[in-house]
Amino acid sequence: MEDSFLKQRGGYRDLIVYQKAECIYDVTFYFANNYLAKGDRTIDQMIQAARSGKQNIVEGCSASTTSREMEIKLINVAKASLQELLIDYEDYLRVRDLTLWAPNDRRAIHTRDVCKANNDSAYYREIIKRCTDEMIANIAITLIHQTDFLLERLLKNAKQEFVENGGIREEMTRARISFRKENQ
Repeated sequence: MEDSFLKQRGGYRDLIVYQKAECIYDVTFYFANNYLAKGDRTIDQMIQAARSGKQNIVEGCSASTTSREMEIKLINVAKASLQELLIDYEDYLRVRDLTLWAPNDRRAIHTRDVCKANNDSAYYREIIKRCTDEMIANIAITLIHQTDFLLERLLKNAKQEFVENGGIREEMTRARISFRKENQ
């Protein structure tokens, strides 16, 4: 009976989507502090968007134990924050006449493969030290696209879980009815 409702969730550190979001944060922190002019408001905005993407995954996964609705809302906030950050990186490249790598560009293909295989933020913190601003921005853009895809899957799973099992009230009602049946 003890496990009939309030199943503990929230193991976000094991989720690839969280790991990628952490990589985005670390890359963005380095990028903003090394390639944007001191005092530029964009520094804080980019870092906060990256942080929001990561932290809303944490909060959404943690809230999922008692509220699928809150989980779904926070996953959407994470997606929105990362989309804002994506535009900041694209703007950076555009206004400086740097190249946003096309999806079929060999550099983009290579970067997608590397990013797909690496979810450890320490890896990115090391490699970006040897990269140009254009390369870092394109790495970040690739990570954002991959994370957005994973957030979409997480969102789909959360919606499916809700449709199949309902929310906390329905779980509590099922547990109470089951308890009554067992103790008649």
